[in-house]
Amino acid sequence: MYVAVKGGERAIDNAHAWLAEERRGDPNVAELSVAQIREQLKLAVNRVMAEGSLCDPDLAALAIKQARGDLIEAIFLIRAYRTTLPRFGATAPVDTAQMACDRRISATFKDAPGGQVLGPTFDYTHRLLDFQLAADGEVPDAPVAPPREEATPHITGFLNQEGLIQSEPESDETPPDLTREPLELPAGRPLRLQNLTRGDEGFILGMAYSTQRGYARNHAFVGELRIGTCVLELELPELGFAVEIGEVELTECETMNQFAGSKTEPPQFTRGYGLVFGQSERKAISMALVDRALRWKELGEDDMGAPAQDEEFVLYHSDNIQATGFLEHIKLPHYVDFQAELELVRRLRREAMSSGHQEAAE
Repeated sequence: MYVAVKGGERAIDNAHAWLAEERRGDPNVAELSVAQIREQLKLAVNRVMAEGSLCDPDLAALAIKQARGDLIEAIFLIRAYRTTLPRFGATAPVDTAQMACDRRISATFKDAPGGQVLGPTFDYTHRLLDFQLAADGEVPDAPVAPPREEATPHITGFLNQEGLIQSEPESDETPPDLTREPLELPAGRPLRLQNLTRGDEGFILGMAYSTQRGYARNHAFVGELRIGTCVLELELPELGFAVEIGEVELTECETMNQFAGSKTEPPQFTRGYGLVFGQSERKAISMALVDRALRWKELGEDDMGAPAQDEEFVLYHSDNIQATGFLEHIKLPHYVDFQAELELVRRLRREAMSSGHQEAAE
């Protein structure tokens, strides 16, 4: 085995060189810069930051370039780099009611308090290829409304004034950190939400879609979807107060689900919740739907046996890095294992043929 590994070093070096050549592509075509990826492929950058658990657009753009556009590989690179970074503190909880919103809509209240802001979205575009982009033509600039600077209260808060929506319990307990501690089941809601926001967007979307098709009691309304920037504050013991250290762009979604009540809860609306780095609407909505499906036990509902209600199934299979590692390891050398399987199959065939001959003789 050592001879095989040593003999393969040259082949591996050549594979790396070929990969670099393929990554660059035609040298007659201008090379993509990290800044171009960061500014023009922003949604891909946002996904890499969210699932990589590292909010740094420049590093996410670099990872996308290095991975040749393979977002899961880019997420892997970001997570690996993240483990090398020191942790010197934790910011105070973000108050999303103070978010400076670029986009804020509600599917339940037409005249939402504070108004609706459509913002930058594909929702109202025609799904037609724009060949002007292929011709390197610049799209005319559209007027851009400045973000809301005043506080934008959550729409669900108005329902809560009538007691029509379940109140969320407040706790000063520090939630577990999934980036530093392994997942343990049963998981509380804070840990589940961490897992979902790091989970693969396609997997979470599939689970959310299954709940809408009847594989869970989950007929949801988007109470509010908002995108904007929130201030980050860090409490410094030396000063005795918190200071602003920057801003972060977030997408937040709250869904509302009708709830007929249980032995402990009256009829009301319950919530699903999603919060993701950057503009990641599909992920935030999917996350909220799956979050609500996973709450069946704490709400006293019956287990319908739906995949999205199975905490172990959802949480253990949503991590695309863990899934990729387990999946792709089977393409690596398994010569010894396969030889053992081969010998076993040969022996079983010999025994089966020998038994068949004996029965024919009898």
